[in-house]
Amino acid sequence: MIIPLIFQSRSIFYQLWLREIKNRYLGSISGYLWVLFQPIAQLALYALVFATIFKVRFPELAQHSFVEFVAIALWPWLAFQEGIQRALGAITNHAHVLKKVALAPELLIYSTVGGSYAVHGTGFLFILAILTIFGAHIHLLMLPWVLLLLGLWLLFTLGLAFILAALQVFFRDMEHILASVLMLLFYASPILYPISLVPEPFHTLLLLNPLSYFFDHLRELLLFGEMSFSVIDGVAVLLSAALFAVGLWFFRRCAHQFEAFL
Repeated sequence: MIIPLIFQSRSIFYQLWLREIKNRYLGSISGYLWVLFQPIAQLALYALVFATIFKVRFPELAQHSFVEFVAIALWPWLAFQEGIQRALGAITNHAHVLKKVALAPELLIYSTVGGSYAVHGTGFLFILAILTIFGAHIHLLMLPWVLLLLGLWLLFTLGLAFILAALQVFFRDMEHILASVLMLLFYASPILYPISLVPEPFHTLLLLNPLSYFFDHLRELLLFGEMSFSVIDGVAVLLSAALFAVGLWFFRRCAHQFEAFL
């Protein structure tokens, strides 16, 4: 599984992870700025359109601004989105390396997704600090629970990343399909709006979206300081662990055929 492999190949994983971050995000001075500027610009645009122009109002904004509401979900979404997109081509883009070096292909997935989470996780902490400085009531004492929840979110992302990265080796048009799916998933998840605004029968469908669980719980922890446990939490843990295990199993089964298609 993940811990034994990364422990056994920790130096290789660290080099791949560090290389992913440097090459993708921090290759230049502008790279440092773009990591923070792009999500902040995106957040500002949503605030302008929905809060200023359309004047969106809902009960969840009684104590918090629209910017706070969206920011809590936006950075975790970006980590998920970019992790999946980058992992999709992790094997095909490193075909020359895999043919020359005895490297476990799954390390490329761990380092790629891990790089996205490290960068956007840092941006997430930065934006929470900025919001707090400017007077937002963010429950920072809940950060340990937030990190646990994000760890579960990472496990969920890795499971999907393994499946999609393996499929991309055999079906090279997966990237075009994924772009459309991610766009639909973004608007079908409670990132820009709360589930309470969604009418039936779409309300029930939205509750079945696994992403809804993560975003709602992040807001409960950071915006309202609420921490509760229920059967749904157990289901979320089992679902994330099961998806990771199935994804890793599927990836390893397919890995034997990679060289023939690369």
